[in-house]
Amino acid sequence: MSRTALREFLRPPEPRSEIYDLAADYPDRGGRSLRASLCISSARAFGASQEEAINSAVALELLHNAFLVHDDIEDGSEERRGRPTMHLLHGVPIAVNVGDALAVLSLRPLIANRAKLGSRLTLRILEEAERMARESVEGQAIELAWRRHNAVDLQDADYLRMILKKTCWYTTIYPCRVGALIGTRDRVDLDRHMRFGFFLGAAFQIQDDLLNLVGDHARYGKEIGGDVWEGKRTLMIIRLLQQASPEERIELRRVLGLERERRTHDDVRWIRERLDAHGCIEYARQVAHGLAGAALHEFQSAYADLPDSRDKRFLKALVPWVIERA
Repeated sequence: MSRTALREFLRPPEPRSEIYDLAADYPDRGGRSLRASLCISSARAFGASQEEAINSAVALELLHNAFLVHDDIEDGSEERRGRPTMHLLHGVPIAVNVGDALAVLSLRPLIANRAKLGSRLTLRILEEAERMARESVEGQAIELAWRRHNAVDLQDADYLRMILKKTCWYTTIYPCRVGALIGTRDRVDLDRHMRFGFFLGAAFQIQDDLLNLVGDHARYGKEIGGDVWEGKRTLMIIRLLQQASPEERIELRRVLGLERERRTHDDVRWIRERLDAHGCIEYARQVAHGLAGAALHEFQSAYADLPDSRDKRFLKALVPWVIERA
């Protein structure tokens, strides 16, 4: 995705120092722009130009960064892309406002689509964007409720339902669907892209959770072990709750029920040791690989009729990449 196009929507008038310079902070830290790239590649694979897809990709990147700012506050995270999080640098009130600003700014490129795509297709994209944002915040609400109520009776299906909403809709499902909308002018079955996007996004999220435990800090860009500190119910933690002895389960409930600032290094170390002892990390790797295999199968359904192209090959190559990345 063109960084120039993104910056154009981050150059409004004053007050620059209080809002817009800060809104550019997370985007300027880099990142892979996975969601934007997926949107553009899907559109081009279906015959659209990059120019026809760029506004939708920029909008998605802006909303993604809005979610990151707010997620970091909600999770009590300390690091994002190798630097302190927004709320640690500037305080919670300013960070909340910056996240709000990024969310509002994400509407501008979607509205600007009208000049390139016409009113009808612009409205369809806005409808898809509304559903994506709604699914995402519902998924976040589910995860926050698990931590608030110290949920311990969870199954794999609960986790997959949560990440379908929280992660998959805006990371993979929406980019694929909106790209197909643009490329075909709304003449394609979008359900095929929902299935591909779910399996791809689920594999991506589980690998992200794994990297939070075993990844290289310099490459991962976030706090290693942060999910345990935050009490997140990852697939590994859910597996541990299922496999733990009665005594271990009592201790897990106690530690997971603590506020982040009350957890100790010994608490986190103990959970990490239990994850290894019960094979939870290897279990999650196997699930991620299975989901990636399902994504490859659904790719054939969603994109098989398209001619070979660089973008089609890129979309297919994303499947092994999401579980092989470090």
